[in-house]
Amino acid sequence: MITLIPGQSSLSSPITYRRSQDFTISSMIQFNCNGSLSTTAKWIIKSCTSACSFQIQLSNKISTILSELYIPSRTLDYGIYELTLTVTMIESLNLKSSSSVYVRVTATGITANLVQLGTSMITRG
Repeated sequence: MITLIPGQSSLSSPITYRRSQDFTISSMIQFNCNGSLSTTAKWIIKSCTSACSFQIQLSNKISTILSELYIPSRTLDYGIYELTLTVTMIESLNLKSSSSVYVRVTATGITANLVQLGTSMITRG
């Protein structure tokens, strides 16, 4: 059984993060078996523009093979994403379990940028 933290999200009610914000999805994995507990974990991220079907390829610097997924700021574009963790038993590849969380990446808000000669500029988004 896989429990994702934070959880309790759906496509119609995703967890919201600003694009300028780092975020982490953690997992708690419980086993109910007598065999070996050697497993592999794999995160898959899909963009949900009309349906959650387009898989996103992340930078090699972001590890998608751990039980925790760390997404640095400005990694994902604006929109809704489905983040799915699949855990597979190494000795029996047909024993696997998955759990998903939905995330919405929104605009950053107002940012003040100071420029040379004492002039300031305000940007939004």
